[in-house]
Amino acid sequence: MTVSTGRARIAASVLDADLGNLANALRRIDAAGADRVHLDVMDGHFVPNLTFGAKTIRHLRRRTELPFDAHLMISEPSRSIDQFLDAGCDSVTIHVEIEEPIEPTLRAIRDAGRAAGLSLRPGTPMSALEPYAPLLDIVMIMTVEPGFGGQSFMGDVLAAKAQPARELLRHKTYGGEVHVDGGINRETAEQAGGTGVDVLVVGSALFVRGRNIGREVRLIRALADEGFQYGMNGGEPPVPRDRLVSVGALPKHLARRMADEVERGGVPVIMLRGDGRINPDGVRDYDLLVPASAAGIVHERHDRDLEWAQAEAEAWRTTFPAGDPAQA
Repeated sequence: MTVSTGRARIAASVLDADLGNLANALRRIDAAGADRVHLDVMDGHFVPNLTFGAKTIRHLRRRTELPFDAHLMISEPSRSIDQFLDAGCDSVTIHVEIEEPIEPTLRAIRDAGRAAGLSLRPGTPMSALEPYAPLLDIVMIMTVEPGFGGQSFMGDVLAAKAQPARELLRHKTYGGEVHVDGGINRETAEQAGGTGVDVLVVGSALFVRGRNIGREVRLIRALADEGFQYGMNGGEPPVPRDRLVSVGALPKHLARRMADEVERGGVPVIMLRGDGRINPDGVRDYDLLVPASAAGIVHERHDRDLEWAQAEAEAWRTTFPAGDPAQA
C-alpha cells in the first residue's frame, strides 16, 4: 500500500468490482494506494437495487486495514445500524430522505466513536441537512441518482452544493469531510477537486478492463489536487493532508498538558521526542506535531498557552531536581 501525499482522498467503491470475488477487489484497491474503501449498501427499497449487508462487510473487514466508509442506501438504517458498526465500519453515511427519525441513528454512530454522515440525492436541497449539522462529520453530495454505478456526473449539482456543505461542517475544527459520489473519473476529477471536496468516491473508473487501478487512483488524485490548486487556492499547491508540522517543543509533562488542551479543541496532536533541547532530567523536549492544515488555528487559539508553557519550562529547568520527580 502506498501513502497518499496529496490533499484529495480517494474512496474506492466496490460496487462495480466482481461482487463474487470482493476479497480480490480489496487486495487490488489496497495495493493501488486508495485511501479507503467505499461500501454501497442497498436494500432494493430505498433504491431499486440490492447489494450486500453487514455480514459481508464483517467478513471483508479482515482482508484489509483500509478504513471502511459505509454508504447506507436503505430505508430504515436504525434497524441495522448496530450490525454495521459491529462489522467494522469506520464511518457510516445515511440518507436524509429516509422516512424515519434521523438523529437517533447519527447519535448511535457517533456514540460508537465512528464518523457520522448524511447524503442527499441530486434534487434534495442542502437545507434538508441543516437540522442535523452539529451531529455531522461527513456530508456526501450525490452527483448521480443513487442505486447504480456508471452514471454521468452532474457537475452543476456539485458546484451548487459544495460550499454550503462546507458551511454545514464549520463546527468541525478538524476532520469534517465533504464527499462527492457519482461519476468521478479522470474526466471529472479536476472539476470536482476545484470545488474543494475532500473525498472523491471512485467506482466504475477503477474497474475498466485493461486499466491499472493504481495508475487510475494516482491520476484522479493528482487531477483533483490540480483542480483545487487553480480553482480555490490561488495557484498554490495544496497542503498534503498527511503532513505534520511542529507548533512547539516542551518538556514531556508540559507537552502532555499542552497536547491535551489542543485536542480538546478537536485537533489531533502527536508528541514526538525531538532533536532539540536536552533537559536536566536527560530527556529532550517533545515536539507537538499537528496536521499542517490545522496549524494556523492551533496558533490562533493557543499561542498564549504555548508562551506560558515555555515560561513554565524555563522555571522547571532551573529548579530541577527540586521539583516534582513525577513530572520528569
